[in-house]
Formats: sequence, structure tokens, C-alpha cells
Amino acid sequence: MIYENVLSRPDDFDFNIKNLGPSLLKAPGINHQFVSDSDRIAFSSQVHNIFQQIESCNTFPSFEKAGPRQSIFHNPAESRAAIITCGGLCPGLNNVIKGVVRTLEGDYGVKHIDGIRYGYKGLTAEAAHRPFSLNSQAVDQLHTRGGTILGSSRGNQDPKEMVDQLVKNKINLLFCIGGDGTLRGASAIASEIEQRQLPISVIGIPKTIDNDLGFIEKTFGFETSVQVASEIITSAHCEAEGADRGIGIVKVMGRDSGFIAATASLANSVVDFCLIPEIDFQLDGEKGLISALTQKLEHNQHAVIVVAEGAGQRLFNERVQKTDPSGNILKDDIGVFLKDEISSRFSRMNQSVTMKYIDPSYHIRSVKANAADAVFCYLLAEHAVHAGMAGKTDVVIGHWNNFFTHVPIALATQQRRMVDLDGALWKGVISATQQESLL
Repeated sequence: MIYENVLSRPDDFDFNIKNLGPSLLKAPGINHQFVSDSDRIAFSSQVHNIFQQIESCNTFPSFEKAGPRQSIFHNPAESRAAIITCGGLCPGLNNVIKGVVRTLEGDYGVKHIDGIRYGYKGLTAEAAHRPFSLNSQAVDQLHTRGGTILGSSRGNQDPKEMVDQLVKNKINLLFCIGGDGTLRGASAIASEIEQRQLPISVIGIPKTIDNDLGFIEKTFGFETSVQVASEIITSAHCEAEGADRGIGIVKVMGRDSGFIAATASLANSVVDFCLIPEIDFQLDGEKGLISALTQKLEHNQHAVIVVAEGAGQRLFNERVQKTDPSGNILKDDIGVFLKDEISSRFSRMNQSVTMKYIDPSYHIRSVKANAADAVFCYLLAEHAVHAGMAGKTDVVIGHWNNFFTHVPIALATQQRRMVDLDGALWKGVISATQQESLL
């Protein structure tokens, strides 16, 4: 695990944040407690690790604390900001857009804010849709809607061309809302800006429904996704329980990390089997899923399976690796595979089962944010604006040990965060499902 490497080799990881230059302007009269660049959030939370790092590290591993600075780099009266959303939909996108606009306008008095249409495609000279103006009135009811008012797309564009468009439109603050691929694109833009020595801040806001960005404990939209997935699991359980030897299968998102599947299974403990990308499982044999499922049906007359989209990929023969425009490896459909294979195997055993299969992926990601996520979205947006106005760049807003932090994009995208199979979450899932024999 990458976090274990930080504990053993902390000096191999760079927590330093880039700044465009000295902050020489006094921040406007913001009703906030100001934060200094010297305020740090420790990477480790356990005391023995902290003492060990103090004794052995050249630089103590810690994050720069996010928040408003007393002195800022960008002049609000001369600033022009742009907001972009990329990748798949996620609950809370509109909340973040609203938060960025309200903080820019209300706290700093920035009057020019552009919404870039359909992801990085909108930052090219050939863009079919031109940016449009955003203000507090335009985003007033945005938090009540799912999706993104700006539209989204996958795939990066030429950083040189995108920086040309920023310069052409006199943008000096770019807020990129997205996950791993989006942030890599943002970092490429920031690198091109640095080569040209331009005073443009690039700030990332972490959007990934899979909750899998490194060095960030939680991304927005995740809590809403778990809540909706948990409700759908209830439906699958009702369907399975209401049928003779019923089996309910729910497939949720999670390409490489099974946080939604694991958390939703623990939130709604009617789940009998939770299958995630971090573990291997087999269908046949004494410790196979079919054997465990047979025993469960004999005991309960019904069963519920929750599977993440990236689980069980080794079960597919002669896989041809394909990627989406963002470079993400496309997964074979494990949900349909399980539905068909389980039905086929029980049929060959002359045992009847009633299959109920639910794939709510697009439903989950397109709903509006729940109250907890809405609060989190606004705070992320607020801290992103503070970072941008202070002249930070090539940085994403993180959340660590209950504090908002500044995380170098290179650090956040270095390796995907995955479910710790020795951690409390997965141990809780094992306890709730009693599926240990399957592993």
C-alpha cells in the first residue's frame, strides 16, 4: 500500500505546494480566520508513527492546511475565473460550481467567471460551445439539480492549445472539477503555464464517485452514492426474499476500488456477498461462489450479492484491453456475467433459482447530492477559491484527518487509493456478510 510506503520512506513523497509568486495583496474583508502556509496537517494520526517520523525524517510528512490567506496573489478586480467539469457525472457537481461562483463573487468580488462547456473540449479553439458567464443569480438554485450545468466529456486535449485559450480569454484562475484523469490534465495545463511563466492558477476539486484518489480520504458525491446504493440493495433484497430461492445481484461503480460496494454493503447489512476489485474470487470449487451461494440458499432461501464493476475480471477469457477517451481501462461486465453464469451452473445442478439483476450505475451518479455531500461540496469549493486567490497552483483540495488540505496533484494521482483489506471497513464487511470462506 502506498500509505505504508509513506510511513517507511516518507522522504520519497513530495508534499510541497507550488506558488505563482509572493502574495503581496491584502485579502478583502473576508469573515474568516486566516490560515498561514506554515500551518500543517500531519500525515500520520497515530502518535507512535509521528514520533518515529520526527526522529527519522528529513522533512516531516504533512499537508499544507487549506483556508483563506491574509495576503493574496491575484487582484480580484482584475481576475477572470473559469470552471470546468470533466469525466463521468457525480452527485454534487452543480453544488461545487455554485460554491466556487458564490465564494469568488461574494468573498473576493471577482466579477468575471466563465463556465467552460463539455470538459477540456471546451478549452480548444475548435470548441462547438463557447463559455458562458456565471454569477450568483445564475447558480442560485443549482444545488437542487443533479448532473452538471456545464456538461462534461472524457479525454484530454493539447495543453498548449488549452493554455492559448486561457490567455486569449484572460483567465488567471482555472478550477478543474474531476477525478484522476481530469487532475492529470489539470497538471499538464499547469506545467505548460509554468514553462511560459504565466500568472495563472490551476486548482483541482476532487470528483470521483469511486473515492479512489490518493492522499485524499473522501471525495464529494461518495456519501450520496452509498446512500442511493444502499436503498437499491434493499430493493434487491426484497426481490430475492419474495422469490423461491431468489438471488438479487446489484452491480455498482468501482473500476479499481470497491469503496461504494463495501460501504453500501456495510450500511445495509442484508448483503450476503460483497465482491470488490481488491480481492480475487472463483466461481467453482470448495471455496467458490457457487458453493457458498448453494449453502446460503439452503439456509436462508434467498441471497443478495453486491459487486463492484471492476471485480472478477480474471474470470473473463481472452480479454482484449480497451480504454475510454480518458485512458481508463474498460471493464468487462461482471454483473451480467455473474447473472448468466450463476443461472447456468444451478441449472446444470438441476437446482432452480430466481435471478433478480439490478445495474443502477447511471441512476446513482446522476442524482442530486444529499445534505451531507452538499455541505462537503461547498466547503471544497470555498477552499479551492482561497487556494486559487492565494496563487497556489497544480494543487487539488484534499480532506485528511478531518481537515481540508492542499495536495500536489502529482501526489494525489500517483496511485489509486484502494480498500485496505486489513482495515476497519473491510473487516466490518466480512463480519456482516460472513463471507470469509469465499476468500
